Amino acid sequence: NREKELKDLCDKYRDKNKEYDVLVPGSGGKDSIYVSHLLKTKYNMKPLTVTWAPHMYTDVGLKNLFEWQKLGFDHLLVTPNYQTHSLLTKLAFKKLLNPFQPFIIGQKNHAPKIALKYGIELIMYGENNAEVHNNINETQTPLMDPKHYSSESANDKIFLGGCEIDQFQEYKLSKKDLSIYIPYERSVYEEKNIKVHFMSYYKKWSPHENYYYVKNICNFNFNPDGRSEGTYTKFASLDDKTDGQNYFTMLIKFGHGRATNDACRDIRDGFITREEAVRLVNKYDDEFPKKYFQDFLDYIKISQNEYWETIDQARPTNLWKQDGNKWILKNKVV
Repeated sequence: NREKELKDLCDKYRDKNKEYDVLVPGSGGKDSIYVSHLLKTKYNMKPLTVTWAPHMYTDVGLKNLFEWQKLGFDHLLVTPNYQTHSLLTKLAFKKLLNPFQPFIIGQKNHAPKIALKYGIELIMYGENNAEVHNNINETQTPLMDPKHYSSESANDKIFLGGCEIDQFQEYKLSKKDLSIYIPYERSVYEEKNIKVHFMSYYKKWSPHENYYYVKNICNFNFNPDGRSEGTYTKFASLDDKTDGQNYFTMLIKFGHGRATNDACRDIRDGFITREEAVRLVNKYDDEFPKKYFQDFLDYIKISQNEYWETIDQARPTNLWKQDGNKWILKNKVV
């Protein structure tokens, strides 16, 4: 039934009179390559692919971006102002312990804005966020709720880096300087009939299977270190030097890190047992991402002392306890 829904959807939006049938946002990782290639080769769609640039590209991330382009797609790379983005990242780290917040906001907003410019009515993402975040009931629909990429009105409060828009005057940034992050009103997209769908609604979604699919069609590169810091996997979230900080700050705030995320998914998908997962989580979850640590400090312009002061002040007391110079999770998965 889902396959028929997808075929009917593609038939509805395939248009010989338009330049593109569908917009596929992505980083050039396994999932975006899988989605765009499947739409092009199996469903005879012409996608426009678009990337919201990472903070700092890794070598392997750039290689995979080029591999994506070499498969035969028109591609746009949207890169926000470096100075503004690094400042917003610093504020988000200091105020929210969430250095990825400005990136995520731009990532959610940019695809619908590009669709508007090119007259594309269908946007196809990979995995529904509700597979691992948000309300699981959202998986019952193929559509992304517009609340994730639009505002109800022009008067909605927009928070960037833990600040409201009008608070950026002290940083000499105007609303115009921040416009690339500010969502359009929902009515703008409704007037143009723009809809955002998730491929994971239509297809059985497996990170492992997507990786194998992509390895068969291009020279997709996994992490050259054999695995990514903080986990045991090697083929996801490879493009940004700040990825490790995203997962490490998650560990600090919530008590579980990247290995826990991967292990929970792999248990559900049947790749590992819970017993194997417990060992992997205890081995890798609290590993510090040191490879690009200095790059991150330089990017947001803080010292190591300021970094660790911010980290330690943000540790919830119900999750962490101090033992001498070490911080220890009060409860570990067993």
